[in-house]
Amino acid sequence: MADYDLETIRHSTAHVMAQAIQELYPTETVKLGIGPTIENGFYYDIDMQSRILDEDLKNIEKKMKEIIKRGDEIVRFEVPRDEALKIFAERGQEYKLELIRDLPDSEVISYYTQGNHFIDLCRGPHVETTKALPYNFKLLHTAGAYWRGDEKRPMLQRIYAACFETKEELKAHLTFLEEAKKRDHRKLGKELNLFQFDPVAPGSPFFEPKGAIIYNELVDFMRRIYRVYGYNEVITPQVLDVQLWKTSGHYDNYAEDMFFTQDDHREMAVKPMNCPCHMLMFKNRQYSYRDLPLRYADFGRLHRNERSGTLAGLTRVRTFCQDDAHIFLESKDIQAEIASLLDMFNKCYDHFGFKNIKIGLSTRPEKKVGTDEMWDQAEAALKAALDSSEHDYVINEGDGAFYGPKIDVQMADALGRYFQLGTVQLDFTLPERFDLKFKNKDGVDERPVVIHRALLGSLERFIGVYIEHVAGVFPFWLAPEQVVIVPVNTENHAEAALALNKELQVLGVRSRVDLSNETLGKKTRTIQKSKCPYMIVMGDAEIEANSIALRAHGSRDTTNMSKEDFFSHMKELLAEKMPKSLRE
Repeated sequence: MADYDLETIRHSTAHVMAQAIQELYPTETVKLGIGPTIENGFYYDIDMQSRILDEDLKNIEKKMKEIIKRGDEIVRFEVPRDEALKIFAERGQEYKLELIRDLPDSEVISYYTQGNHFIDLCRGPHVETTKALPYNFKLLHTAGAYWRGDEKRPMLQRIYAACFETKEELKAHLTFLEEAKKRDHRKLGKELNLFQFDPVAPGSPFFEPKGAIIYNELVDFMRRIYRVYGYNEVITPQVLDVQLWKTSGHYDNYAEDMFFTQDDHREMAVKPMNCPCHMLMFKNRQYSYRDLPLRYADFGRLHRNERSGTLAGLTRVRTFCQDDAHIFLESKDIQAEIASLLDMFNKCYDHFGFKNIKIGLSTRPEKKVGTDEMWDQAEAALKAALDSSEHDYVINEGDGAFYGPKIDVQMADALGRYFQLGTVQLDFTLPERFDLKFKNKDGVDERPVVIHRALLGSLERFIGVYIEHVAGVFPFWLAPEQVVIVPVNTENHAEAALALNKELQVLGVRSRVDLSNETLGKKTRTIQKSKCPYMIVMGDAEIEANSIALRAHGSRDTTNMSKEDFFSHMKELLAEKMPKSLRE
């Protein structure tokens, strides 16, 4: 094994899995798609009549270990295109035939045999015998995958697997996956009554009352931040004439991701983003350099025609809201504004408990609008701003928006997984396309620069990511239910519990009294399961002493304190609606 790198081990093990499936289903033609290595393992796409279920994976694993143990020889062959087509046509491997036909003329065509019967088109390299492979793999789950990612092509069965050099690494990864499964926002969202989905609106979440509280608290959080950093909130239409999207360039560059409709024989589009609306608002008023930077913030609902196969809980939806903003400024102010943005990003992400950050500078894509001169200027400005900051960054070639380069900000969650949250896009193109102007110091018309900016990004996606980051245990200020008061005896203690509840609600705490007929033990378990930050038990002793018996989520201990100290504690927790660094 020491002679082979992990990439080769994983790729060879993927072939063993395909071979095992063919041996387990000898009466079928198992048509092979592709079997690439991926982070932490590999997958293989296959097409066959039998449906492979997750419970079948153990049998496939067993067969794979048999193949490894018997040490099938693995041999590479290089052949002309016509011979390769003949070989795979005889075996009914239609997907391999398509791959062969698509190979450039200069490409060397190679295939590998494994044992007496298995053959697969592959560039390699591979181990020389299956006996060289370790047993450090685990088949994880099955999924559907369109051939070559095209939803108009056949749906294949995809089998995912983890594969590592050592048993210890595999065990650690499987433990990680178990923890991730427990934190899955779709699972916790259902258990905590936060949101639901229904087939009547694919990719469009229904937020329940508790979920709506979290959603609105995030909007209010951003509004408080906006007051500090000088933003003005605006409200813009949902459906606009398609001509607007032609002016902006979205019609030519983004139409397949948009929803369209008709109005009085006019073609209209449901907005997938706010920027063209903000361009119109700026254009329709006269501004001078004294008005800049002008910062428009917008919580408008957006719709994008995401393909059904890509929808994934809250992290990939068709309808969503961004904490979206556009900043109109003079080109000389670009670096100062981006420095201010990065400061705002850092303080807010730290408040949510995100510590590790990755920053990427995404440059011009192949499909773009604007001149190369504009792109040169925009990319140079973003690079200069990052160079003068304290952040390291990487260049993501060709990954910019079609109208401008961007800074992408990724944050690591509690499990070390990185998610893109914030983005800063510098745009010289849309001001040109919309003919935006302001009066400079000399009274002459000048073109503004626009920064497109989102901090949390899509609120739906952020909620999904954050649920998994905190495992559903929200900080006090964001928790949909913050305190539950439990009278020991409903008949004797309810009045005092209701009076305390009223005081808490006046203070702004989201509290309630549990007056159900369940036992105290069952109420306690239910409240702990709901992940409510605090539970108060109220009995004779607490009423007589005018004290609070407080139990925090996840704790088995109860803390007794005076009402005065308790309310002081509540006020401190409520103050966390604003990052401490912005309160001081």
